[in-house]
Amino acid sequence: MTKKVFLILLVLILCTQVSYAGDYTKYYQNLPTEVRPVENVVIPANEVTLTETGGIGDGITLCTEAFTKGISKLTKMGGGRLTVPQGVWITGPIMLKDNIELHLNRNAIVIFSPDKRLYVNENSNRVFPCIRASKRKNIAITGQGILDGGGQLWRPVKRGKMSDVEWKQYLALGGETSENGDLWYPWQLNNGYPDIADTPKAQEAMRNDLIRLTDCENVLVEGVTIQNSPRFHLHPCYCKNVIIDGVTVRSEWNVQNGDGIDLSDCHQALIVNSTVSVGDDGICLKSSIPAPNRIAGCEHILICDNTVFHAHGGFVLGSETAGGMRDIVVKGNCFSGTDTGLRFKSGLSRGGKTERLYVSDIMMNDIAAEAVIFQCDYVDRPAGREQGPRTFTDEQRRWAPDFQDIHIQNVVCHGCKTAIKASGIEGLDCVHDITLTNCSFVYDKEGKAVDEKSTQLKFSDVKLIENKNQ
Repeated sequence: MTKKVFLILLVLILCTQVSYAGDYTKYYQNLPTEVRPVENVVIPANEVTLTETGGIGDGITLCTEAFTKGISKLTKMGGGRLTVPQGVWITGPIMLKDNIELHLNRNAIVIFSPDKRLYVNENSNRVFPCIRASKRKNIAITGQGILDGGGQLWRPVKRGKMSDVEWKQYLALGGETSENGDLWYPWQLNNGYPDIADTPKAQEAMRNDLIRLTDCENVLVEGVTIQNSPRFHLHPCYCKNVIIDGVTVRSEWNVQNGDGIDLSDCHQALIVNSTVSVGDDGICLKSSIPAPNRIAGCEHILICDNTVFHAHGGFVLGSETAGGMRDIVVKGNCFSGTDTGLRFKSGLSRGGKTERLYVSDIMMNDIAAEAVIFQCDYVDRPAGREQGPRTFTDEQRRWAPDFQDIHIQNVVCHGCKTAIKASGIEGLDCVHDITLTNCSFVYDKEGKAVDEKSTQLKFSDVKLIENKNQ
């Protein structure tokens, strides 16, 4: 083969693939621990527009089949971009395949149908996520459009978190309230669509995430707005090489279990340039008890240049940390109006070890509770399901939290109830070798609420200043 022919073939090959990862190497300079950089996500340069496969963006027509046909057509071509043009597109669940990019143009709004029957998964006790992928490579969700999960038709709401006006709006949908009137369930609604479970509580337990990607490799989510999820908004699980860049994740502040961006047992990930304002944890890392043939733990993760407004925590570790948290850097983020700022939470039966975790240059204000908190007695309490005191087996106690080798520096917080709170578990070494350096906190009630018998925190140049003008 001549050199000229070889060059022509090379150009043709490159023209059939499009790389969507930007220049992310700049984020990995001068880090305090080695974090493996993310790699480019490459999608073939084929394109199908949703209207080509029968989609109608009139806000009325159900386009589930058009999405399925578009992805199938691209798959036969080796992959490519399914473009959603301007319009309001109603659909049931969408399943991504290898080498597929779902791209939303500006002014494209994808609304997931209120018909719960479309999401029934006969092989699971939960429904299908709005967007899902399993065991796939090279998948992307990009653009400037909006993905709306219609979550108000799935989630319970607490009366105590509602104004009178909001509560009346929910009651006008139909639904059912608990006996004591403190909880509303989206059950027997007035929209004409049937329920898919025998009881309100059973149906509530079925709700799933807006975007859930499981056992995938090479994932890009860029630019889109992800809102109003039935449960978690963006949830990669057991994934490798994940890029989340410039997304907006939003829901009402009182949304139940409405986490923003959650990485569960993911390796080699970057979360950057994103904005989150949700009803539960903002940016969160989780890790369950290791399972055979699956990625275990969160490692080689960089989280920087993000803003979190309302959330239970700006950056959250846990509550599941059993698989371990390793080589994680969180830097240059802003939290304004969150319940807590840096939240490290776990408990017996779900805890694990943290190693080489560095948090720096975090700016916070208007934090409702703690700016920094370590909690080792966390217990999940779903809405409407009362739980008494728990007892733990020896095996469950083996999975105790081990928050250690965590280094926090250059944190500034103006306005919080408590600056630093930490407590462990009596008889276990759950919180130790934690350093806080060059930080300042303006607090309203308490500077330190640290149980020195069960925790070991080292402070260096940490300023705690009471706000006397509150």
